[in-house]
Amino acid sequence: MSVSVNIPRAEHPNPQWERKNWKNLNGTWQFDIDNAQSGEARGLITAPTLQMEITVPFCPESSLSGIGNTDFMRTVWYKKAVSFAAADLEGNRVLLHFGAADFETTVWVNGQQAGVPHVGGFGSFSYDITGLLQVGENLITVKCLDDTRDGRQAGGKQSLRYESYGCFYTRTTGIWQTVWYEIVPEAHITYAKFLPDLENAAVTVLAELAGQGDLSARVFYEGRLVGEATKKNLSVTGQLEIRLSEVHVWEIGHGRLYDVELRFGADTVKSYFGLRSIAMRGRKFLLNGKSVFQRLVLDQGFYPDGIWTAPTAEALEKDIACSMSVGFNGARLHEKVFEPRFLYYADKMGYLVWGEYGNWGFDHSDIAGLATYLPDWLSAVRRDCNHPSVIGWCPFNETWDYGPDKKRQSNDLLRIIYEQTKYTDPTRPCIDTSGNYHVVTDIYDMHDYEQDVPTFAAHMAEILKGNTVDKNGGNRQQWDGEAPLFISEYGGIGFSLKGNSWSYGKAADDREEFYRRYRGLTDAILDNPLIMGFCYTQLTDVEQEQNGLFTYEGREPKFDVAVLAAINQRKAAIED
Repeated sequence: MSVSVNIPRAEHPNPQWERKNWKNLNGTWQFDIDNAQSGEARGLITAPTLQMEITVPFCPESSLSGIGNTDFMRTVWYKKAVSFAAADLEGNRVLLHFGAADFETTVWVNGQQAGVPHVGGFGSFSYDITGLLQVGENLITVKCLDDTRDGRQAGGKQSLRYESYGCFYTRTTGIWQTVWYEIVPEAHITYAKFLPDLENAAVTVLAELAGQGDLSARVFYEGRLVGEATKKNLSVTGQLEIRLSEVHVWEIGHGRLYDVELRFGADTVKSYFGLRSIAMRGRKFLLNGKSVFQRLVLDQGFYPDGIWTAPTAEALEKDIACSMSVGFNGARLHEKVFEPRFLYYADKMGYLVWGEYGNWGFDHSDIAGLATYLPDWLSAVRRDCNHPSVIGWCPFNETWDYGPDKKRQSNDLLRIIYEQTKYTDPTRPCIDTSGNYHVVTDIYDMHDYEQDVPTFAAHMAEILKGNTVDKNGGNRQQWDGEAPLFISEYGGIGFSLKGNSWSYGKAADDREEFYRRYRGLTDAILDNPLIMGFCYTQLTDVEQEQNGLFTYEGREPKFDVAVLAAINQRKAAIED
């Protein structure tokens, strides 16, 4: 199906699950803000138009949306007319997809509700709208409830005040990723998981199926057929084991992706995978059986004109290129679930990433929060577990005591989410809550924003004595001396090109001071033989937080990239 080049973000949103018969619904939609939450009573479900227009997939806070309202919006509404021919509907199913919408989303088609509302601001979701459609024009209506200050909601770095401040930024309300539909046969593939096996040069495909038919998979490398398998007369689920005639290893800096063509009856899906293995051995992280030091950067995925939404696909790719240019081999995708298109570029470029969730703002002291948190988080894990670039999961970050009453985290909440993450994907390590306060974790990680180099070096030296100088954890968590150790946030050195700004501690007065501090902090980590990785804060400036290595606008380097690369790429002691 052709895609108009005149709509924003016109590319397919998920290169790992692509059919030919799809249509991108980005572009102009009708729009309204409903702070009184009276839209249903006022008949907005069936109203043919709304008061304003918005450019989807950009949130109404962003300039690219055409709205630019940065105040709190409790409810927003969307409408779009979509036409179908008789041939589209005969013998087919129509699946309506949302990349993401914040926070509780209800969808109607021609005035009829499409299914239960989706709860969560980060995961993708879909509705089979076949039974609600008619030949000709159809009206899609969407309502998003979004109360960032309600503790049921995980909002990431969205500001709880009217203004942005500190390390909290402009909010995102409503639809913020691509909306599209697919026309699929009655018998079709609903999901597939790839289990690459580097040691045995093979891949296993676990498919979930609607209807009955023959399931087949063909695997290609650079256009050459390198493996295939078929099973006859399957329904519900199917498993294929495929031997690969050529071995091409996914590694840092080299994506080497295998293309996959899945068929089930008349349905065809294009996908891909990478052939690699990850493991923990003692305190070391192993990629393809070799010790790799994780030289990561904190990437928050904010854009000055699109907020949570990159203005173009090229902007996603550029962020990875910026990171690699200064010597990082990966990133923590911080306080946000990044879109599949970003992960596609990470896969292609051989870039390591940790998949995370935007937990800040969520009341982690109440186990009842599982109802709004766990389904959305697990949907993200399930969607993204086929990406070779994803090397670990982190459902929480810094679970500080919550609210004015300083309620402590529910340890059962964190434990259950850790266990369900491992159950959904047992192939990767999981950090329960990055920084603090650990309950059960595969990697013990710490955050330390000490700016004085000798003091920071003393903190790192204490680790060699079996101690963790963890000012965040206090006596509520303690490294056992055996688990892999990760300094997953440090630095945050302020350096502003625009005057007043916020950063961690005293900003550097000039670039030479910045280099001295950056080198000293990083060397203290690299010299420690017990530490398996670092993550520097951060890749780019974000609004008032001016501690990035690149500018917010334009992603221009603030420092000499060669100097930074030399510091970041020095051999780590644990790699000896």
